[in-house]
Amino acid sequence: MNMNMDSVTEAFLKLLFLLSIQNWSLVVAENAHNCDDQLVSALPQSSFSCSSELSSSHSPGFARLNRRDGAGGWSPLVSNKYQWLQIDLGERMEITAIATQGGYGSSDWVTSYLLMFSDSGRNWKQYRQEESIWGFSGNTNADSVVYYKLQHSIKARFLRFIPLDWNPNGRIGMRIEVYGCSYRSEVVDFDGKSFLLYRFDEKSLSPLKDVISFKFKTMESDGILLHRKGQNGNFIMLELIKGKLFLFINSGDTKPHSTNSLINITTGSLLDDQHWHSVLIEHFNKQVNFTVDKHTQHFHAKGEFNYLDLNYELSFGGTLAAGKSVSFSHRNFHGCFENLYCNGVNIINLAKRQKPQIYIMGNVSFSCSQPQTVPVTFLGSGSYLLLRGSSGQDEISVSFQFRTWNEMGLLLSSNFHQHSGGLLLYLHDGKIRLKLFKLGKQQSDITAGVELNNGQWHSISLSAKRNHLSIMIDNDVTSVLHFVLPMQIYSGDIYYFGGCPNTSSDSECKNPFGGFQGCMRQISISNKVVDLILVQQSIFGNFSDLQIDLCGLIDRCLPNYCEHGGECSQSWNSFYCNCTNTGYMGATCHSSIYEQSCEAYKHRGNTSGFYYIDSDGSGPLGPFLVYCNMTDTAWTIVQHNSSDFTRVKSSNRENPHTVFFKYTASTEQLQATINHAEHCEQELAYHCRKSRLLNKRDGIPLSWWVGRTNETQTYWGGSLPDVQKCTCGLEGNCIDSQYYCNCDADRNEWTNDTGFLSYKEHLPVTQIVITDTDRPNSEAAYKLGPLLCRGDRSFWNSASFNTETSYLHFPTFHGELSADVSFFFKTTASSGVFLENLGIKDFIRIELHSPAEVIFSFDVGNGPFEVMVQSPSHLNDNQWHYVRAERNIKEASLQVDQLPPKSQPAPVDGHILLQLNSQLFVGGTASRQKGFLGCVRSLQLNGIALDLEERAKITPGVDPGCPGHCSSYGNLCHNGGRCKEKHSGFSCDCSFSAYSGPFCLNEISAYFGSGSSVTYNFQEYYTLSKNSSSHAASFHGDMTLIRETISLSFRTTRTPTLLLYVGSFYKEYLSVILAKNGTLQIRYKLDSHQEPDVFNSNFKNMADGQLHHVKINREEGVLFVEVNQNAREQVTLSSGIEFNAIKSLVLGKILENSDVDQETMKANSQGFTGCLSSVQFNHIAPLKAALHHSSLAPVTVKGHVAESNCGTLSGAESTLSETTHSFADHSGPIDEGEPLANAIRSDSAIIGGVIAVVIFILLCITAIAIRIYQQKSLYKKNETKRAENEDCAETALKSELTVQNRVNENQKEYFF
Repeated sequence: MNMNMDSVTEAFLKLLFLLSIQNWSLVVAENAHNCDDQLVSALPQSSFSCSSELSSSHSPGFARLNRRDGAGGWSPLVSNKYQWLQIDLGERMEITAIATQGGYGSSDWVTSYLLMFSDSGRNWKQYRQEESIWGFSGNTNADSVVYYKLQHSIKARFLRFIPLDWNPNGRIGMRIEVYGCSYRSEVVDFDGKSFLLYRFDEKSLSPLKDVISFKFKTMESDGILLHRKGQNGNFIMLELIKGKLFLFINSGDTKPHSTNSLINITTGSLLDDQHWHSVLIEHFNKQVNFTVDKHTQHFHAKGEFNYLDLNYELSFGGTLAAGKSVSFSHRNFHGCFENLYCNGVNIINLAKRQKPQIYIMGNVSFSCSQPQTVPVTFLGSGSYLLLRGSSGQDEISVSFQFRTWNEMGLLLSSNFHQHSGGLLLYLHDGKIRLKLFKLGKQQSDITAGVELNNGQWHSISLSAKRNHLSIMIDNDVTSVLHFVLPMQIYSGDIYYFGGCPNTSSDSECKNPFGGFQGCMRQISISNKVVDLILVQQSIFGNFSDLQIDLCGLIDRCLPNYCEHGGECSQSWNSFYCNCTNTGYMGATCHSSIYEQSCEAYKHRGNTSGFYYIDSDGSGPLGPFLVYCNMTDTAWTIVQHNSSDFTRVKSSNRENPHTVFFKYTASTEQLQATINHAEHCEQELAYHCRKSRLLNKRDGIPLSWWVGRTNETQTYWGGSLPDVQKCTCGLEGNCIDSQYYCNCDADRNEWTNDTGFLSYKEHLPVTQIVITDTDRPNSEAAYKLGPLLCRGDRSFWNSASFNTETSYLHFPTFHGELSADVSFFFKTTASSGVFLENLGIKDFIRIELHSPAEVIFSFDVGNGPFEVMVQSPSHLNDNQWHYVRAERNIKEASLQVDQLPPKSQPAPVDGHILLQLNSQLFVGGTASRQKGFLGCVRSLQLNGIALDLEERAKITPGVDPGCPGHCSSYGNLCHNGGRCKEKHSGFSCDCSFSAYSGPFCLNEISAYFGSGSSVTYNFQEYYTLSKNSSSHAASFHGDMTLIRETISLSFRTTRTPTLLLYVGSFYKEYLSVILAKNGTLQIRYKLDSHQEPDVFNSNFKNMADGQLHHVKINREEGVLFVEVNQNAREQVTLSSGIEFNAIKSLVLGKILENSDVDQETMKANSQGFTGCLSSVQFNHIAPLKAALHHSSLAPVTVKGHVAESNCGTLSGAESTLSETTHSFADHSGPIDEGEPLANAIRSDSAIIGGVIAVVIFILLCITAIAIRIYQQKSLYKKNETKRAENEDCAETALKSELTVQNRVNENQKEYFF
């Protein structure tokens, strides 16, 4: 009840908070409604100005909308991109819309233009509609009006229209109107030494929220805007640092060097541009929202974040300590604040009225000063600024400031007097480089500064007199570089900044490094500041492709479009994402490099091992490491931090034993994995002695566990939710029928309630609580297994489209900034639309355009784009093909199967939002034309799987599911394995293969001791039935073989030795031996009256301890032999072509009397000692039958034959491993595989790892082998003891605990 009341109270407080914020927003934006008055029509002529006018009747005063005065509009003297029309609104106004016309009754109109605004008529700022849309589309004739409602209003006094394009058959002509309303504001100007101190009492604090809002503008890159301190080191500070705003919150950790309680949140960029920027800080409980302009950061405060721990003083613009303390090295703010409110209190108004709550520290004024600095923007490679100086002086002095994102670019080029030499000043790798030339030969090369392309303003001061030169960066006197030159310097008369004219010769202006893109200001030549307004008016100097009186630099990394922690960097016109170590790839780090499940890895052909999976693909959840156990089904295994048996004593309700389980994945990652899976389970082993689980049938539980939903669960392994029972309670076989759990019998002997928990919504187990082990002899022991999940429901989720007019529809796809679509398809049709979603103008579509072409097309407002992939083979072959399309603000890409992906870059400045509003159509279109015929599977949009099967169940013309997977995945079954269809996927049947595993890739090997033998009997001829269904039925006494296919691998150091022998009832045989000299011999005797045919391999000695592979193929009288994958050798047999009445196949030593030749007899006398692997005779796998199916197959094993991995290891490793694996080591379903570090491996990585590990293994393997042998002996003893005492649970538990502890120790030793 208390919890419910708390939640209701919290909800009510949040509602009040939201209502108060809404009301406060109305106060701040008081002119948000009905702000559409005409602002231009009533202005006097003097309010209009322009760059030039064609005639007095084309003056800017005639540029009012719908007016016909004069020539009917403004036209400049020359139509070029440097013309502008300017309006002075008389005071700062709020502008909400604009409208344009051409010149009345003329062929003069503007087709596109830029809109600039300013408070002072200087330092203009360019208006942007979206993040990257600069220009407005203009008129298509002279008299129609084109009206634009601005996406966000402008607060400014001056507006400037800059034509970009105009009617090619006319000239620039404009009439304009501006709509808006008056804008009221109160401002305060700080000089860098002053600030306002606001004092308030405790009653004025809001118990629900705190809101601070204001606007600021400055030319300084650093300064404190807000500061409030408290007890124990608590403080809040808002500070401008290098043009970015940092909000620092310390919640009061008293440890002197602790940073755990310090919050540092950053947003905004280039905020030192002398333009207004808005700030909003909202605090509600521990939630803090920090907004600068349109960019908001949400975060949760650490620790006990409470404003009541702070003092009742709040300073704006700085603090008293700024600049006066060495320990407090921050600077006060230098600039203006506007409309400063704190919880609805107008702070500036209080200061103007000199209210006692406000203390004015230093000199402040209530009007905003306007620094008259004129920046200039260099737009591209053709930009340059030509300025003149005095020629022939023995002193050169040039200084300026610049800011850029580019690493390279020319800053200054100038020739010396009478072309005797020259200097080049340029950026290279973000550093300043200065080159001096004399008569074309380089004399000096000087480097200074570092990371000067960080977007900040940097100053350069270059001075030279005679043969002395100095250069200073960022006014740092301590780092001035001085040089003595090998020549005298005399100034020239021309200085080129930022680039060279296209018409200039190399002798006039050198620029081998590319043009500068960025901004410059405060240019000074010979200690005289250059007036760039005179340059703009063509009175002084010359220029090209510049924007004067504004800095057009923008931060393309704000907002940061690099996803998943990608690192953003930028140049002038683009940004780049570094995806290193993120687990993602692509232009914006959108696409995961990992698969979404173990099932997906399995169907790429991967075997068991450790893999990273990304459960939601391109979604927000990151990848995490799991173990994929590839059996017939792919199992995902997620470990936790406590996998050992734990014994519990002395716990009760007041002092419970509580254990928390932490997994290798977050709760959200686990939930996504469980939701994807077909089935999940987790074994909970619980053993007890006088320790109860449930007090009584309807009582309070004494022990319980907690799952993912954070709810207490009282059912135990193998039971069902909400029944408070154990498995025995459901099955009715508890040791005491009065109770629902064995442990509740409360007996003084060990028993258990163990089983698997399999209700997915409750998994995984996160906590176990035990409270009943404090009585005499009371004890419990538990062990929680890893989370096991099987399959992937979305991977095989599919639908079959049976008619061209059928389709599935889903809700609108929302992928405004990033959209990826992936799926599998198979079809026999030549074309069809896979997917389509429409907007008003925008759309996205993926289609099979022709049998070999897939097209991804879309429009985000910049016109239709297409990306096409052409396949070298037809895609309508009724096999599964994979398609993945992605569109982000950088590029669009399309991949089909493993073909190289195709991509197309997005326009640098254009619309970026994909805005859709119709339903998503799958398998067809809204027009029901060009529908898709075939199957679509595993459709995912931005990592979210669509349930095609559920929607198909209720849709005519579409069937759920799609059979026929072996045609696409059958090639994953190797070594004679056969692909078997399943409803969800396929499996490999390895019955007729010498290999095992999910893909029949695991070699089955055995170590043969001296005198050992494996005999596979093909049945006695007189018991055979030709119609038998047994595998051996194809080998019977009256059967004649005219061909055999045999393969095997071996390693040994003994000679002579017998590898394989096949005998018949007619004294015919085949033997494969190593002769005395180690040569491989194959001896065929197909006629009992002739000597055997003998084949000798070209390999001299194969008894070298290395693994060798042999393939033998007989076709009647021709024998083909391949050794170690070398070229096949061929020999013709003379003893016959028929192998009659086969009796048995022997590996190792022939134990029964056989009539064989002398060489085979010598080899058999030694038997075989070593490793045999992957033995196959036609469709019989005798070694596999002996090791895995000895009770079912007609096979006999004599002597020491131990299963081993000797067929995969090399040399010394195999020899040692052969002593550590017993015949029964590998029972159970788990597929033994070498764990992978991750899913993406290379051969070089494997080789490097093996080299590093083998050295260590060689040192440790002997000790490990001895220890394993000891543990195996102990295990066998305990197993025997357990069998003798099956009715004694206590003995079984103690044995199990002992073995578990020993095995754990052993596993750790073996791993290390």
